[in-house]
Amino acid sequence: MTAASTESGTATRPIHVGRQPVYDRVGDVVGYELLFRGNADALTATSRNAFATSQVIVTAFTEFGLDQLVGDRPCFVNLTREFLVGELPVPFDYGQTVLEVLESVPIDDEVVAGVERLIDSGYTIALDDFEWSAQSARLMPMATYVKIDMLETDAAEIASTVKRCREYPNIELVAERLETEERLGLAFELGFDLFQGHILGRPHVISSRGLSPSRLKRLELLTTLTSDDADIKDVVEIVTADAALSFRVLRATNNAASGMTNRVSSIQQAVVLLGMRRIREWVALMLISDVCEASEDQLSNTMIRARLCQTVAEHLGLSGASGFTVGLLSGVAELVGEPLAEIADRLPLTEEVALALQTGGGRLGEVLQTVRAYERVDLHTLGRASIDSMELATAYLAALGWSARTFADLGEPGRQN
Repeated sequence: MTAASTESGTATRPIHVGRQPVYDRVGDVVGYELLFRGNADALTATSRNAFATSQVIVTAFTEFGLDQLVGDRPCFVNLTREFLVGELPVPFDYGQTVLEVLESVPIDDEVVAGVERLIDSGYTIALDDFEWSAQSARLMPMATYVKIDMLETDAAEIASTVKRCREYPNIELVAERLETEERLGLAFELGFDLFQGHILGRPHVISSRGLSPSRLKRLELLTTLTSDDADIKDVVEIVTADAALSFRVLRATNNAASGMTNRVSSIQQAVVLLGMRRIREWVALMLISDVCEASEDQLSNTMIRARLCQTVAEHLGLSGASGFTVGLLSGVAELVGEPLAEIADRLPLTEEVALALQTGGGRLGEVLQTVRAYERVDLHTLGRASIDSMELATAYLAALGWSARTFADLGEPGRQN
């Protein structure tokens, strides 16, 4: 099993998200704003468009997971017009996420209707960099938070806006861009509820490495999902043919991303739990969000391992789908350079699958150990395996052929997509 890179490219890419704390009046952190960051050293966002929003959503929900980023606290995510009016999907259920209407969005009838739909669906709305006008006031009855710029706004204007906002008892006022003691004191004097800014806490960039799903596979999946006769079996086949896409679909089923408490043991269960609409929304967003595409041959070994684990599991009378998932995630861990147990902890896996990944225990753990031993040509471990070495060799050749056929469908091996 080879890890991250070859001459033709890398199967992983750096991923970053900015996180800035929001404080209450006694100084406790009560939430975070998630911010687009193009690199680990970025001090500010280089973009606040639909791409930036898509990148933040996909990275936060399917790469890191909200539990890792914000715990059980609320998180604020900027939305551009495309998301508000429904041109781009909001692919996660309401819950701890607060949707911020950017100040650059003109408040017209279409935006008001879109915000109403989001509210009716249970989402919480914040108005970012709020300035009072006849147009912006249309959203006040629907908003829970109003964020006011304390850096570049005149003190008298801030006081006037606060007074008008207090006419809406549903509103919590957030003083943002606090950079001086004088403006922090003004915010307390005016009775703001929450506080955010460099004087209290600068955005912290959290970085890791993530897999880049195949663009063609996502296009194929999106086409399948949008057809009138979309079949769940076809969807599962496409998802399981792409290690990165499989990993993201599994991540999208965790509690933070979708509000579910179910545990899954296979990609098929994850697809069923999310449902066609949610899968469609995530895949559409991935098409926008991924900056960098990787060569398909870098994922080949992961797919061979997953297929071989599936075959061995079936030979032992176990679930082939669970075996595939165990093999897939063990390969993903090596590709992204993270401990397998940590990845397993962040996924909504059944106890048997999690045990195999965390400790190598259980019968699925035996499957994974056998396949890894075969890869290392570890004759001592193979001698204790519950499957004959000749059967393993045959299964490996079959897995190799399956992987080659899968990636042949995507184009020339090793090319960038």
